Amino acid sequence: MWKIFVAKNKTLNITPFLAFFDAKMTDKLIEFYGTECAHCKDMEPIIEKLQKEKGIKIARLEVWHNSDNAKFMKEVDKDKEGNEFCGGVPFFYNEKTGKKICGNTSFEKLKAWAEGK
Repeated sequence: MWKIFVAKNKTLNITPFLAFFDAKMTDKLIEFYGTECAHCKDMEPIIEKLQKEKGIKIARLEVWHNSDNAKFMKEVDKDKEGNEFCGGVPFFYNEKTGKKICGNTSFEKLKAWAEGK
């Protein structure tokens, strides 16, 4: 966790900001999620399995309580005609390939998405 000391005995946690900027600046695999989203929680073990078995990292950006992340999601949540593609969470976006997954999915489909297949 990154922290910036702003005053004696006070810190500002900048980890969420770093995740946001890191995800926006490079080719990343991104999951947009909501903290209280049951479907997003269902995906956590599948994401962890993918990370452990394949070493594939997926940046997680919370959108229900973070307006910057929600704005970024809205920018990438478009189909080829510019219409909304998913409109909800979980929403997976492969920045390198442009491939997207809306909603829950299987381990095999998530792995293929992450590998650009």
